Amino acid sequence: MHGDVTLFMRTDQVEAAWRLLMPVIESWGDSPPADFPNYTAGSWGPAAVERLLEPGHRWPLPTNLTEPTKKK
Repeated sequence: MHGDVTLFMRTDQVEAAWRLLMPVIESWGDSPPADFPNYTAGSWGPAAVERLLEPGHRWPLPTNLTEPTKKK
């Protein structure tokens, strides 16, 4: 990464991106959706997420990444 400018946006690109996105962000802030399916931090998400899947399908169970892998 050191010295590879192709990995980063130029200042004028960053400024153009913010000019494009700020009206959208401000609009969202001015009129938040009344039915936003928010959920408690630390949970697996709102119940409405189940409606995204076709009937008979389920989300995969979470993997516990904090426990070390057991070697056989």
